[in-house]
Amino acid sequence: MPTQENAGTLDALREAMVASIGRRTIGQFDCLTPISGLTFFRREAPMPPTICLVEACIVLVVQGEKQMLAGGEAYPYNINRFLITSLDIPANSQVVTASPDNPCLGLALKLDLRTMAELIAQGGLPLPAEQSIDRGVGIGLGAVTPVLLEPFKRLLNLLDEPATIPVLAPLIEREIHYRLLMSDQAARLWHIASVGSQGHRIAKAIDWLKVNYMATLRIDDLASHVQMSPSSLHQYFRQLTAMSPLQYQKWLRLNEARRLMLNKDSDAASAAFEVGYESPSQFSREYARLFGAPPKRDIEELRRKADSEGSAHGMASIASG
Repeated sequence: MPTQENAGTLDALREAMVASIGRRTIGQFDCLTPISGLTFFRREAPMPPTICLVEACIVLVVQGEKQMLAGGEAYPYNINRFLITSLDIPANSQVVTASPDNPCLGLALKLDLRTMAELIAQGGLPLPAEQSIDRGVGIGLGAVTPVLLEPFKRLLNLLDEPATIPVLAPLIEREIHYRLLMSDQAARLWHIASVGSQGHRIAKAIDWLKVNYMATLRIDDLASHVQMSPSSLHQYFRQLTAMSPLQYQKWLRLNEARRLMLNKDSDAASAAFEVGYESPSQFSREYARLFGAPPKRDIEELRRKADSEGSAHGMASIASG
């Protein structure tokens, strides 16, 4: 249980972050910042689940409540719990609590697994207990503490001193990675960042799929690339992502095709061929299965929503959590 002093410190840190994020996101939904890998989000009403690919990141809500739906599990997070993903996870992001007077505000910071690996290799960090990893090892919830929130506040303060960002931001981000490796989510991150671990190999497999999603997938070749047996690749890939490698590739293809149709005005057949499908009819069937409507109808509905909301925030393939 947090002490009264800790609770007061957390409240003060949150209030400062609410003010900082709030004034920088007026009239926006998702907001890039001059700090690479740091984005802000603002939602002024509850929103239904939106399909997204969440990169390896930590997501903090400083006001309101959201939840992530992945692998049949719900991960609600708010001012007391942060969301962390240690891999690029296909999921659905939902805004639970938000209003115009009290918008849901927060940030997402991309994690650098190389920085994690360096900090682990340096030694001196306590070895986390394996039992703290649950079955959904690629995504989890952690307790928000003053020692974690404080460097985030300092990172936001740099936005008022842009000249300091190139020098100081990397130092603060490294501290944030260290704090995460000391948090209740340490085991999850060790599992992915430790070079040679099964989680690290799955991360390499995901990186390969993201680059080569258009190519024909041969499991034996992918397994060889990441130095795993095909059976181990399937087992650990599904454990970490709730998908098989083939399903993950299909998800990447369909979302890229959706982006092409929405942003590039590609027709369904052209988008299908561009992302690697050989059969437009198969593409349409699998598209409707994932998005709930055939390509043409789905894109028309997305455009109607974008026109009514004044933003295409729900159509991004990379979400802020």
